Amino acid sequence: MGSSGLARLQGLFAVYKPPGLKWLHLRETVELQLLKGLNAQQPPAPQQRVRFLLGPVEGSEEKKLTLRATSVPSLTNHRLVRGPAFTNLKIGVGHRLDAQASGVLVLAVGHGRSLLTDMYDAHLTKDYTVRGLLGKATDNFCEDGRLIEKTTYDHVTRERLDRILAVIQGSHQKALVMYSNLDLKSQEAYEMAVQGVIRPMNKSPMLISGIRCLHFAPPEFLLEVQCMHETQQQLRKLVHEIGLELKTSAVCTQVRRTRDGFFSLGDALLRTQWDLHTIQDAIQVAAPRVAEELKKNLSLKLGHQQLPSTGQPWGLKGPSSTLELESCAGQ
Repeated sequence: MGSSGLARLQGLFAVYKPPGLKWLHLRETVELQLLKGLNAQQPPAPQQRVRFLLGPVEGSEEKKLTLRATSVPSLTNHRLVRGPAFTNLKIGVGHRLDAQASGVLVLAVGHGRSLLTDMYDAHLTKDYTVRGLLGKATDNFCEDGRLIEKTTYDHVTRERLDRILAVIQGSHQKALVMYSNLDLKSQEAYEMAVQGVIRPMNKSPMLISGIRCLHFAPPEFLLEVQCMHETQQQLRKLVHEIGLELKTSAVCTQVRRTRDGFFSLGDALLRTQWDLHTIQDAIQVAAPRVAEELKKNLSLKLGHQQLPSTGQPWGLKGPSSTLELESCAGQ
């Protein structure tokens, strides 16, 4: 039971985190379900041991007792004696989601936790859909925050929004090249830009590699954001700053992660699928893809020339607002 069940629980898998649920509670729920499944498996047959028991002498009419060697089951490992075979599991959590956000959350079990470090080192991008609402501003950039002001938005058009998004993407891509520590004049930088594999080699502020509007129906709009090194609160603040650039205000009503590295929504297990056998199957299915993608992305990093950038120095704090983005893009 132990070897077969745990052997298939070594690796990465993805779950879908609903809004309103903390990642810590989600991890505890998954752990309880896995422990429940492991402990419910049929235990192995008990080991036999030899005991000498008193019994009558065979073939004798006299009432004499003698010791006879008898094989009896050993109950030292019985479930009712030792209790549950599994009481805890080591489960790691990848790029976290705050309580209000939803979407793909990567978890690791057992030795698979070391793969989370490889995912961090690969600096993989993540995709989000971010929903905004024009016409008001709050203290926490969310719809349920304390209302600060209300504004008109009749002048906002899809064309104006697209122009702002293009400025944001252009300035962040410029910052991405700087943080990648590439020689901007090298052939390597050009080839990596064409392949879309330029990534920062160390920590950096939030960097957006792509952003576009999926739906525009004032006062609501829906953005698709591809980024790295982000927090969900930074994405909410981005919606607020886009509203300011549009000469109005905006709040964020939804942040949903649709992809984390090589895990997408199609790989994420729903709440009804958080059981032992489904998670084991998900780990086995994802294992070849995880190994291949990590090998490819980490080899890009190892083969990356550590040349100083000809742009801004490493002290660059990075674009933190759309106003700074616009000035950076104009340089």
